[in-house]
Amino acid sequence: MEEKPHPDREEAATNEQESDEWDEEVPRDTVEAAERLTRLAREAVDDAEATAYREDRADRLADHDFTARVREDDDTLVLYPSEWIEDGTVQIDRIEDTDRAVEVSLSGAADPDDWAAIEEHNATLVETVATDYGEVHRANARAFADFMSNHYAKQMETATADEVREFLSEYFPRNAWPSEEQRDAVEASVRYVFEAADERTPL
Repeated sequence: MEEKPHPDREEAATNEQESDEWDEEVPRDTVEAAERLTRLAREAVDDAEATAYREDRADRLADHDFTARVREDDDTLVLYPSEWIEDGTVQIDRIEDTDRAVEVSLSGAADPDDWAAIEEHNATLVETVATDYGEVHRANARAFADFMSNHYAKQMETATADEVREFLSEYFPRNAWPSEEQRDAVEASVRYVFEAADERTPL
């Protein structure tokens, strides 16, 4: 006999689904990426690096016809519809629905203790890969650790397929300054990271 769902459990599941709905024009992952890139631009060691992060943020938001500004008086990242902007300035007379803007507080970054624990975990995986497979794979695993720790504040083995692809196609060639040997080995290096953590590679 087919078991009918309990009304209370069904209602709870519905409420949980509704609470997780995202009703902004900009997708949640794009907003999160914009916040991450804004923080990285602030922490960048040189102007070129900061500019690269801001351009990446602008490109991602432009796909949805939005523009980013940081409101300095309360340290808030504000994402505006591009149609509100002219010559870099918000045109008040063009704003019909203020709810279209998305605001993200930049005050109070992620708990540094949490970040330190993530980095320590990732560094341990890097050394495991180094011990098992050598220096080339260690260097690539270290680049992957930097990417996951600094860009996503996540343990390497929790990377999604999209995050691994982003690392391989964007971060690694632009930021790791890899040798030809490293470039040839990087996909294997990423597999070794997941193996070191006893996890399946998402790609």
